[in-house]
Amino acid sequence: MNLTIREGTVADALLLADISRQTFYDTFAADNTPEDMDLFLNEQFTRGRLMLEPGRPELTFLIACDRKKTAGYVKLREGPAPSVLAGRNTLEIARLYAVKEYIGSGVGKLLMQASLTLAKDRKKEAVWLGVWERNQRAIDFYHRWGFEKFDEQDFLLGTDLQRDWLMKKEM
Repeated sequence: MNLTIREGTVADALLLADISRQTFYDTFAADNTPEDMDLFLNEQFTRGRLMLEPGRPELTFLIACDRKKTAGYVKLREGPAPSVLAGRNTLEIARLYAVKEYIGSGVGKLLMQASLTLAKDRKKEAVWLGVWERNQRAIDFYHRWGFEKFDEQDFLLGTDLQRDWLMKKEM
């Protein structure tokens, strides 16, 4: 395996939309009803809507590649943070996913390190994210990187109102 990171561009809009939908489905389909997954993917997390994200000035996409294959990606967002972090210079890890066959191969570690390096380069005070309270594998991963829970928020998946933990890491 030869993992590298590159910045995603507008030219990657279709790739990022498709990998976003596929990794979300692979991660959460087993723990949610098919109806709620379909509703979310077809109304809230559509290919068309996702294709509009690359190129937005507040967003940065980093794509992990294994030669020419996409192994994962991270979506970083600069902008409003939860009220607890208001007034601080923060960066949100809005999505961080590895493609199913690359889980456990170091893709997540590579993407997280690149995200934290970018946050330091941009002189951020803290990095934060939201993670489903039932996604223990991700919570454990974030704890290993020094993230701590600081709040909770709602997340609507189809018709199912779920709880996300908000976690942060001081820089």
